[in-house]
Amino acid sequence: MKRILGGFGTIAGAIYPLKAIIIFWQNPRLLGYVVIPISVNLVIAIALYTGLFWFGSELITDIQVSASTWLKLLIQDLPSWLGILEYLVLGLILLLRFLLTIILFIATGFVLTQFGVLLGAPWYGQLSEQLEKIRTGKVEIVEVSIFRDIGRAILYELKKLVLIAILGIPLLILGFFPGIGTLLSAVGSFTLTTTIVGLDFLDSCLERRRLKFRQKLGILCRSLPASGSFALVCLALISIPFVNLFTIPLCVASGTLFVCDRVELENYPVSAKL
Repeated sequence: MKRILGGFGTIAGAIYPLKAIIIFWQNPRLLGYVVIPISVNLVIAIALYTGLFWFGSELITDIQVSASTWLKLLIQDLPSWLGILEYLVLGLILLLRFLLTIILFIATGFVLTQFGVLLGAPWYGQLSEQLEKIRTGKVEIVEVSIFRDIGRAILYELKKLVLIAILGIPLLILGFFPGIGTLLSAVGSFTLTTTIVGLDFLDSCLERRRLKFRQKLGILCRSLPASGSFALVCLALISIPFVNLFTIPLCVASGTLFVCDRVELENYPVSAKL
């Protein structure tokens, strides 16, 4: 009954950022591991929000003008008693701008996360180690050379790009088909983005065991629906402009706690392979 009421882990997965806040409150020394990553995130955020938001705002305005012109042409030859449709058109245009702005926030937060997690990896790795030690009383690390470590990091990013390309290109093509195609494209793209975010925030803990990419993806899938709600909350947190400077480290900490609590790591023998 408890599992049913909790959505089979859905609620438990969603509250891991709150659990991470409690851990930070109880262990303030951990904050020292996030000072430099937050500074790095700040520099990246200024560049991204200056560039992407300017470009994105211009694009949204162009789309809004085009949609407005098309809708007005659509109703101009209608009888005068249907003039109320002008208000409906105005509402649709405002809704479109709102949705496009939300998409821009999500896209910018996603890009910030990719750069922030990659550049902050050394500090996030140390933070994750300390959290695992607090949570489980031990830390298991497979030591590899700096060159192999860099190679694994590059390969991980490349495999993410391959996954995005394999799924993203068909979804992009689907978007050109109005109606069901557009809907499937939007839902699929959102699911893909959430999956990548979930992988990134679980990775600090999983990478210490040098797991393969498909093993990490398998862990994410087998942990559903808890991992899905966890990734969804993290995506929401990193999409809030400038607040995400602090929520990215929070989500990294949450991912470590999630793995420690909900993943049977003994089922994944350590490996130093690429």
